[in-house]
Amino acid sequence: MTLVVSALVAVGLVLTSVNRNRFFDSKVYYGAVQYWFRDGGMVYDWLKPETPYGFTYPPFAGLVMSPMSVLPFPLVVLLASIGTVLTVGVLVHWLAGPFLRTLKYPLWLSFGVALCIGLAFEPVRETFSFGQVNTLLLTLVTADLLFGVARGRWWGGIGIGLATAIKLTPGVFILYLLATRRWREAGTAIAAATGATVLAGALFPDESREFWTSALWDTNRVGSLGFLSNQSERGMIARLPYDELESKIWLVCVLATLVWWGLRCYRSPDDLVGGLAVTGVLGCLLSPVTWIHHCVWLIPALIRCVEATWRSADRKPAYLAIGAYVLMTSHIAWIYENPPRPPLFIVFGNLYVLFSLALLIWTPVGIRSSTPVHEPERILA
Repeated sequence: MTLVVSALVAVGLVLTSVNRNRFFDSKVYYGAVQYWFRDGGMVYDWLKPETPYGFTYPPFAGLVMSPMSVLPFPLVVLLASIGTVLTVGVLVHWLAGPFLRTLKYPLWLSFGVALCIGLAFEPVRETFSFGQVNTLLLTLVTADLLFGVARGRWWGGIGIGLATAIKLTPGVFILYLLATRRWREAGTAIAAATGATVLAGALFPDESREFWTSALWDTNRVGSLGFLSNQSERGMIARLPYDELESKIWLVCVLATLVWWGLRCYRSPDDLVGGLAVTGVLGCLLSPVTWIHHCVWLIPALIRCVEATWRSADRKPAYLAIGAYVLMTSHIAWIYENPPRPPLFIVFGNLYVLFSLALLIWTPVGIRSSTPVHEPERILA
Protein backbone atom coordinates (compact mmCIF):
# COMPACT_ATOMS: atom_id res chain seq x y z
CA MET A 1 0.00 0.00 0.00
CA THR A 2 2.83 2.39 0.83
CA LEU A 3 4.36 1.71 -2.58
CA VAL A 4 1.05 2.61 -4.25
CA VAL A 5 0.82 5.86 -2.27
CA SER A 6 4.45 6.67 -3.11
CA ALA A 7 3.85 6.03 -6.81
CA LEU A 8 0.79 8.29 -6.86
CA VAL A 9 2.66 11.07 -5.09
CA ALA A 10 5.55 10.70 -7.52
CA VAL A 11 3.20 10.99 -10.50
CA GLY A 12 1.70 14.12 -8.94
CA LEU A 13 5.18 15.58 -8.51
CA VAL A 14 5.98 14.90 -12.15
CA LEU A 15 2.80 16.57 -13.37
CA THR A 16 3.34 19.68 -11.24
CA SER A 17 7.09 19.91 -11.76
CA VAL A 18 7.47 19.53 -15.51
CA ASN A 19 6.19 23.05 -16.10
CA ARG A 20 7.77 24.54 -12.98
CA ASN A 21 11.54 24.38 -13.58
CA ARG A 22 11.63 21.87 -16.43
CA PHE A 23 14.55 19.94 -14.88
CA PHE A 24 16.79 22.93 -15.51
CA ASP A 25 19.74 21.77 -13.41
CA SER A 26 19.69 18.29 -14.93
CA LYS A 27 19.94 19.97 -18.34
CA VAL A 28 22.99 21.89 -17.13
CA TYR A 29 24.65 18.71 -15.79
CA TYR A 30 23.75 16.77 -18.92
CA GLY A 31 24.98 19.41 -21.35
CA ALA A 32 28.25 19.95 -19.46
CA VAL A 33 29.00 16.22 -19.14
CA GLN A 34 28.20 15.63 -22.80
CA TYR A 35 30.49 18.52 -23.78
CA TRP A 36 33.24 17.14 -21.55
CA PHE A 37 33.20 13.40 -22.22
CA ARG A 38 31.78 13.24 -25.74
CA ASP A 39 32.99 16.45 -27.37
CA GLY A 40 36.32 16.72 -25.57
CA GLY A 41 35.68 20.26 -24.30
CA MET A 42 36.57 21.92 -21.01
CA VAL A 43 33.60 21.27 -18.76
CA TYR A 44 33.82 24.67 -17.03
CA ASP A 45 33.73 26.48 -20.40
CA TRP A 46 30.29 25.13 -21.21
CA LEU A 47 27.26 27.31 -20.45
CA LYS A 48 23.64 26.46 -21.00
CA PRO A 49 22.60 28.34 -24.14
CA GLU A 50 21.25 31.83 -23.48
CA THR A 51 22.11 31.63 -19.77
CA PRO A 52 25.18 32.32 -17.59
CA TYR A 53 24.81 28.93 -15.90
CA GLY A 54 27.38 26.17 -16.19
CA PHE A 55 28.82 23.25 -14.25
CA THR A 56 29.76 24.44 -10.76
CA TYR A 57 30.73 21.19 -8.99
CA PRO A 58 34.24 19.77 -8.47
CA PRO A 59 35.65 17.43 -11.15
CA PHE A 60 34.93 14.39 -8.96
CA ALA A 61 31.22 15.18 -9.28
CA GLY A 62 31.63 15.17 -13.06
CA LEU A 63 33.26 11.75 -12.79
CA VAL A 64 30.27 10.48 -10.77
CA MET A 65 27.91 11.96 -13.38
CA SER A 66 29.88 10.59 -16.35
CA PRO A 67 27.20 7.97 -17.23
CA MET A 68 25.15 10.94 -18.47
CA SER A 69 27.48 11.04 -21.46
CA VAL A 70 25.91 7.84 -22.81
CA LEU A 71 22.38 7.96 -21.39
CA PRO A 72 19.47 9.70 -23.13
CA PHE A 73 18.24 12.77 -21.26
CA PRO A 74 14.71 11.42 -20.54
CA LEU A 75 16.30 8.45 -18.76
CA VAL A 76 18.54 10.78 -16.73
CA VAL A 77 15.45 12.73 -15.63
CA LEU A 78 13.59 9.53 -14.79
CA LEU A 79 16.46 8.22 -12.66
CA ALA A 80 16.88 11.57 -10.89
CA SER A 81 13.15 11.72 -10.15
CA ILE A 82 13.04 8.17 -8.82
CA GLY A 83 16.14 8.90 -6.75
CA THR A 84 14.52 11.95 -5.14
CA VAL A 85 11.35 10.05 -4.18
CA LEU A 86 13.26 7.04 -2.86
CA THR A 87 15.75 9.07 -0.84
CA VAL A 88 13.00 11.13 0.78
CA GLY A 89 11.30 7.86 1.71
CA VAL A 90 14.53 6.50 3.18
CA LEU A 91 15.12 9.70 5.18
CA VAL A 92 11.58 9.59 6.56
CA HIS A 93 12.08 5.94 7.53
CA TRP A 94 15.44 6.56 9.23
CA LEU A 95 14.69 9.84 10.98
CA ALA A 96 10.95 9.67 11.66
CA GLY A 97 10.55 5.88 11.79
CA PRO A 98 10.98 5.49 15.58
CA PHE A 99 8.45 8.27 16.13
CA LEU A 100 5.98 6.87 13.57
CA ARG A 101 6.08 3.44 15.24
CA THR A 102 4.69 4.94 18.45
CA LEU A 103 1.54 6.21 16.75
CA LYS A 104 -1.70 4.26 17.06
CA TYR A 105 -2.19 4.11 13.30
CA PRO A 106 -0.95 1.30 11.01
CA LEU A 107 2.69 1.86 10.17
CA TRP A 108 2.09 1.83 6.42
CA LEU A 109 -0.46 4.63 6.81
CA SER A 110 1.74 6.74 9.09
CA PHE A 111 4.70 6.30 6.78
CA GLY A 112 2.62 7.06 3.68
CA VAL A 113 1.32 10.30 5.16
CA ALA A 114 4.79 11.30 6.37
CA LEU A 115 6.22 10.59 2.92
CA CYS A 116 3.56 12.74 1.28
CA ILE A 117 4.34 15.57 3.71
CA GLY A 118 8.04 15.21 2.94
CA LEU A 119 7.56 15.22 -0.82
CA ALA A 120 5.27 18.27 -0.62
CA PHE A 121 7.95 20.33 1.19
CA GLU A 122 8.91 23.11 -1.22
CA PRO A 123 12.68 22.42 -1.21
CA VAL A 124 11.91 18.80 -2.12
CA ARG A 125 9.54 19.91 -4.88
CA GLU A 126 12.22 22.28 -6.16
CA THR A 127 14.84 19.50 -5.99
CA PHE A 128 12.50 17.32 -8.02
CA SER A 129 11.60 19.94 -10.62
CA PHE A 130 15.20 21.14 -11.08
CA GLY A 131 16.52 17.56 -11.25
CA GLN A 132 18.91 18.27 -8.40
CA VAL A 133 21.08 16.00 -6.21
CA ASN A 134 20.34 17.45 -2.76
CA THR A 135 18.39 14.55 -1.24
CA LEU A 136 20.97 12.07 -2.54
CA LEU A 137 23.76 13.88 -0.70
CA LEU A 138 21.65 14.29 2.45
CA THR A 139 20.93 10.55 2.41
CA LEU A 140 24.64 9.74 1.98
CA VAL A 141 25.60 11.94 4.94
CA THR A 142 22.74 10.63 7.10
CA ALA A 143 23.65 7.02 6.36
CA ASP A 144 27.25 7.71 7.29
CA LEU A 145 26.32 9.29 10.63
CA LEU A 146 23.67 6.76 11.65
CA PHE A 147 25.25 3.54 10.42
CA GLY A 148 28.95 4.37 10.33
CA VAL A 149 29.82 6.98 12.93
CA ALA A 150 27.11 5.96 15.44
CA ARG A 151 28.22 2.33 15.36
CA GLY A 152 31.93 3.03 15.38
CA ARG A 153 32.50 1.36 12.02
CA TRP A 154 35.93 1.68 10.45
CA TRP A 155 34.36 3.39 7.44
CA GLY A 156 32.53 6.03 9.50
CA GLY A 157 33.22 9.37 7.82
CA ILE A 158 33.69 8.08 4.27
CA GLY A 159 30.17 9.08 3.22
CA ILE A 160 30.70 12.61 4.50
CA GLY A 161 34.04 12.78 2.69
CA LEU A 162 32.60 11.59 -0.62
CA ALA A 163 29.65 13.99 -0.33
CA THR A 164 32.14 16.82 0.25
CA ALA A 165 34.14 15.80 -2.83
CA ILE A 166 30.95 15.88 -4.91
CA LYS A 167 29.65 19.19 -3.59
CA LEU A 168 31.65 21.24 -1.11
CA THR A 169 28.85 22.27 1.26
CA PRO A 170 28.57 18.87 3.07
CA GLY A 171 32.06 19.70 4.36
CA VAL A 172 30.33 21.33 7.35
CA PHE A 173 29.83 17.80 8.67
CA ILE A 174 33.60 17.40 8.89
CA LEU A 175 33.46 20.42 11.18
CA TYR A 176 30.76 18.60 13.15
CA LEU A 177 33.00 15.56 13.61
CA LEU A 178 35.78 17.86 14.83
CA ALA A 179 33.44 19.80 17.14
CA THR A 180 32.28 16.55 18.77
CA ARG A 181 35.88 15.30 19.10
CA ARG A 182 35.47 12.36 16.73
CA TRP A 183 39.04 12.60 15.49
CA ARG A 184 39.22 9.25 13.74
CA GLU A 185 35.98 9.77 11.82
CA ALA A 186 37.01 13.32 10.92
CA GLY A 187 40.33 12.01 9.64
CA THR A 188 38.53 9.35 7.60
CA ALA A 189 36.20 11.97 6.10
CA ILE A 190 39.12 14.26 5.23
CA ALA A 191 41.04 11.34 3.72
CA ALA A 192 38.02 10.27 1.63
CA ALA A 193 37.41 13.80 0.36
CA THR A 194 41.10 14.26 -0.38
CA GLY A 195 41.44 10.87 -2.06
CA ALA A 196 38.42 11.47 -4.33
CA THR A 197 39.70 14.94 -5.20
CA VAL A 198 43.22 13.67 -5.94
CA LEU A 199 41.78 10.86 -8.07
CA ALA A 200 39.81 13.40 -10.11
CA GLY A 201 42.93 15.58 -10.34
CA ALA A 202 44.99 12.68 -11.67
CA LEU A 203 42.38 11.78 -14.27
CA PHE A 204 41.44 15.33 -15.23
CA PRO A 205 44.34 17.67 -14.36
CA ASP A 206 43.20 20.55 -16.59
CA GLU A 207 39.65 20.50 -15.28
CA SER A 208 40.86 20.29 -11.68
CA ARG A 209 43.20 23.23 -12.17
CA GLU A 210 40.41 25.27 -13.75
CA PHE A 211 37.95 24.50 -10.95
CA TRP A 212 40.22 25.17 -7.97
CA THR A 213 41.83 28.28 -9.40
CA SER A 214 38.98 29.89 -11.32
CA ALA A 215 35.51 28.33 -11.55
CA LEU A 216 35.12 27.90 -7.78
CA TRP A 217 35.59 31.64 -7.21
CA ASP A 218 33.42 32.86 -10.10
CA THR A 219 30.11 33.79 -8.42
CA ASN A 220 28.62 34.81 -11.78
CA ARG A 221 28.30 31.11 -12.63
CA VAL A 222 25.63 30.59 -9.98
CA GLY A 223 23.67 33.83 -10.42
CA SER A 224 23.08 36.95 -8.35
CA LEU A 225 23.69 36.69 -4.61
CA GLY A 226 20.71 38.95 -3.98
CA PHE A 227 18.26 36.83 -5.96
CA LEU A 228 15.24 35.85 -3.85
CA SER A 229 15.95 32.13 -4.11
CA ASN A 230 19.31 32.58 -2.36
CA GLN A 231 18.18 31.91 1.21
CA SER A 232 21.52 32.02 2.99
CA GLU A 233 22.77 34.67 5.38
CA ARG A 234 24.85 36.04 2.50
CA GLY A 235 21.76 36.27 0.32
CA MET A 236 19.75 38.05 3.00
CA ILE A 237 22.51 40.59 3.54
CA ALA A 238 22.80 41.15 -0.22
CA ARG A 239 19.12 42.13 -0.27
CA LEU A 240 19.67 44.80 2.41
CA PRO A 241 20.66 48.37 1.47
CA TYR A 242 24.20 48.11 2.88
CA ASP A 243 26.31 47.52 -0.22
CA GLU A 244 29.58 48.85 1.22
CA LEU A 245 29.27 46.86 4.44
CA GLU A 246 27.95 43.58 3.02
CA SER A 247 31.14 41.56 3.43
CA LYS A 248 31.81 42.80 6.96
CA ILE A 249 28.24 42.15 8.12
CA TRP A 250 28.38 38.69 6.60
CA LEU A 251 31.65 37.87 8.35
CA VAL A 252 30.19 38.86 11.72
CA CYS A 253 27.08 36.75 11.05
CA VAL A 254 29.18 33.76 10.01
CA LEU A 255 31.31 33.92 13.15
CA ALA A 256 28.30 34.31 15.45
CA THR A 257 26.48 31.44 13.74
CA LEU A 258 29.53 29.17 13.98
CA VAL A 259 30.05 29.93 17.67
CA TRP A 260 26.42 29.18 18.57
CA TRP A 261 26.38 25.97 16.51
CA GLY A 262 29.75 24.89 17.91
CA LEU A 263 28.63 25.33 21.51
CA ARG A 264 25.46 23.30 20.94
CA CYS A 265 27.32 20.43 19.28
CA TYR A 266 30.27 20.47 21.69
CA ARG A 267 27.94 20.17 24.69
CA SER A 268 25.96 17.26 23.19
CA PRO A 269 28.48 15.06 21.36
CA ASP A 270 26.43 11.86 21.73
CA ASP A 271 23.28 13.18 20.07
CA LEU A 272 24.10 12.38 16.45
CA VAL A 273 20.58 12.98 15.15
CA GLY A 274 20.51 16.39 16.82
CA GLY A 275 23.97 17.08 15.42
CA LEU A 276 22.79 16.10 11.94
CA ALA A 277 19.82 18.45 12.34
CA VAL A 278 21.64 21.60 13.42
CA THR A 279 24.63 21.00 11.14
CA GLY A 280 22.33 20.71 8.13
CA VAL A 281 20.85 24.06 9.13
CA LEU A 282 24.35 25.50 9.56
CA GLY A 283 25.30 24.51 6.02
CA CYS A 284 22.29 26.35 4.61
CA LEU A 285 23.10 29.50 6.57
CA LEU A 286 26.83 29.64 5.90
CA SER A 287 26.96 28.80 2.23
CA PRO A 288 27.23 31.98 0.14
CA VAL A 289 24.56 30.56 -2.15
CA THR A 290 21.70 28.46 -0.73
CA TRP A 291 18.96 28.10 -3.29
CA ILE A 292 15.59 27.04 -1.94
CA HIS A 293 16.11 23.49 -3.21
CA HIS A 294 19.26 23.27 -1.04
CA CYS A 295 17.04 23.66 2.04
CA VAL A 296 16.22 19.95 2.05
CA TRP A 297 19.03 19.97 4.64
CA LEU A 298 16.45 21.44 7.05
CA ILE A 299 14.41 18.22 7.00
CA PRO A 300 16.27 16.52 9.91
CA ALA A 301 15.72 19.61 12.10
CA LEU A 302 11.99 19.71 11.32
CA ILE A 303 11.64 16.00 12.14
CA ARG A 304 13.67 16.37 15.33
CA CYS A 305 11.42 19.21 16.55
CA VAL A 306 8.27 17.12 16.03
CA GLU A 307 9.82 13.98 17.56
CA ALA A 308 11.09 15.86 20.61
CA THR A 309 7.69 17.42 21.24
CA TRP A 310 5.97 14.04 21.05
CA ARG A 311 8.17 12.76 23.88
CA SER A 312 7.91 15.80 26.16
CA ALA A 313 5.45 18.37 27.41
CA ASP A 314 7.19 21.22 25.58
CA ARG A 315 5.16 22.09 22.49
CA LYS A 316 7.30 24.97 21.25
CA PRO A 317 9.60 22.90 18.98
CA ALA A 318 6.58 21.42 17.22
CA TYR A 319 5.02 24.86 16.74
CA LEU A 320 8.31 26.02 15.23
CA ALA A 321 8.51 23.01 12.89
CA ILE A 322 4.88 23.28 11.78
CA GLY A 323 5.11 27.02 11.24
CA ALA A 324 8.35 26.65 9.30
CA TYR A 325 6.97 23.83 7.17
CA VAL A 326 3.67 25.53 6.36
CA LEU A 327 5.10 28.94 5.52
CA MET A 328 8.05 27.59 3.54
CA THR A 329 5.84 25.16 1.65
CA SER A 330 3.22 27.81 0.92
CA HIS A 331 5.41 29.45 -1.78
CA ILE A 332 4.59 32.79 -0.14
CA ALA A 333 8.18 34.07 -0.46
CA TRP A 334 7.81 34.27 -4.21
CA ILE A 335 5.08 36.91 -3.93
CA TYR A 336 7.87 39.45 -3.50
CA GLU A 337 10.16 38.14 -6.24
CA ASN A 338 9.82 41.29 -8.35
CA PRO A 339 9.70 44.97 -7.33
CA PRO A 340 8.08 47.03 -5.99
CA ARG A 341 8.77 45.46 -2.62
CA PRO A 342 6.93 46.58 0.53
CA PRO A 343 8.51 46.54 4.02
CA LEU A 344 7.12 43.03 4.56
CA PHE A 345 9.64 41.83 1.99
CA ILE A 346 12.27 41.92 4.77
CA VAL A 347 10.34 39.09 6.45
CA PHE A 348 8.82 37.07 3.63
CA GLY A 349 11.71 37.55 1.22
CA ASN A 350 14.04 35.99 3.81
CA LEU A 351 11.64 33.41 5.18
CA TYR A 352 14.00 30.45 4.89
CA VAL A 353 16.90 32.34 6.45
CA LEU A 354 14.83 33.46 9.43
CA PHE A 355 13.40 30.00 10.03
CA SER A 356 16.85 28.47 9.62
CA LEU A 357 18.16 30.76 12.34
CA ALA A 358 15.22 29.83 14.57
CA LEU A 359 15.88 26.12 13.96
CA LEU A 360 19.56 26.55 14.73
CA ILE A 361 18.67 28.21 18.04
CA TRP A 362 15.74 26.07 19.21
CA THR A 363 15.98 22.63 17.62
CA PRO A 364 16.30 20.27 20.61
CA VAL A 365 19.83 18.89 20.93
CA GLY A 366 21.22 16.67 23.67
CA ILE A 367 18.11 14.57 24.18
CA ARG A 368 18.05 10.81 24.02
CA SER A 369 16.85 9.90 20.54
CA SER A 370 15.86 6.45 19.43
CA THR A 371 17.78 5.78 16.25
CA PRO A 372 16.60 3.60 13.37
CA VAL A 373 19.64 1.39 13.46
CA HIS A 374 18.84 -1.13 16.22
CA GLU A 375 15.74 -3.05 15.20
CA PRO A 376 14.79 -2.11 11.64
CA GLU A 377 11.20 -2.93 10.82
CA ARG A 378 9.58 -3.67 7.51
CA ILE A 379 7.44 -0.66 6.62
CA LEU A 380 6.62 -1.30 2.98
CA ALA A 381 3.90 -3.79 3.79
